[in-house]
Amino acid sequence: MTFKRNNSKKIPLLILAGPTAVGKSALALTLAQKLNTDIISADSAQVYRGLDIGTAKPTLEEQKLVKHHLIDIVCPDQYFSAADYQKAADMIIRQLWSSGKLPFMVGGTGLYIKAITDRFAFGQQGANFDFRTTLEDIASSAEGLDQLYSRLNEVDAQAARTISPRDKKRIIRALEVYALEGKPISEQVTKTRQQESPYDLYYFSLYMERDVLYSRIENRVEEMIEDDFLGEVRRLIEQGYNQHSPGLQILGYRQLLNYLQKDMQWDEAISEIKKQTRNLAKRQLTWFRREKGIKWFEIKDQAVFYDIAENIYIKVKDLTP
Repeated sequence: MTFKRNNSKKIPLLILAGPTAVGKSALALTLAQKLNTDIISADSAQVYRGLDIGTAKPTLEEQKLVKHHLIDIVCPDQYFSAADYQKAADMIIRQLWSSGKLPFMVGGTGLYIKAITDRFAFGQQGANFDFRTTLEDIASSAEGLDQLYSRLNEVDAQAARTISPRDKKRIIRALEVYALEGKPISEQVTKTRQQESPYDLYYFSLYMERDVLYSRIENRVEEMIEDDFLGEVRRLIEQGYNQHSPGLQILGYRQLLNYLQKDMQWDEAISEIKKQTRNLAKRQLTWFRREKGIKWFEIKDQAVFYDIAENIYIKVKDLTP
């Protein structure tokens, strides 16, 4: 049975999500070709140029088969926020729909997807990294985080009630928003809840048994190493990027950089990459399971990919203009 448009004034948006290494990319390629559409990446690591092996970025051959948007758009020393993603993805969604293609978003970065589906009301000022660094320095002192949390209680008690006193990242972000916008971050939350999505969502996610997924993750890490992941990190360092560059703080790159700086042994670095990638997959599954309206498909073997692609295709093939 096919989906019917919920509102003719809204743009339909197909979403394929799931944890890392579950097989999203392979399924998305098949499905995008069947639908004659492009892929909008929702991956916070693949936005960076030069980060190819360690992010499992689509190969040049795959990009020739299907056009991919929102990969290779910033340098490794640039910050790219969920607010940046929301603006860029909204524009591409409208362009694809205007050209007669069904917008198709694929990825495992739940915050990026949620920025589109839940219409986060981001502030107008973006980020101020000098201010953020100042707060980071304060938080690193003995009583610093307590002081920052007390400050948050003063300027935005509503946000403080929902943020743990030990959640340094969210405390700093809330104080940053207040300093830059002159308004509490809790107002953004309220505005987000009031906004209606301009999209009809057709949201699917993949999963597989944990042991199987973890085995795929370990195999993928080994393949990345064989494909010269370490050489990729070396080349990035030669280009002038370092541990302060957002791109080199990404899982995998961070550990190999530590190895090159002699802060980690080789076996320790590889073991840590595998462990942290398993933890990432677990967090991704937890995130997507909290989302409402997702249709789940279990990946049991390679053959089921084509069945799932056909299943989704039948449901959405009549949504294009």
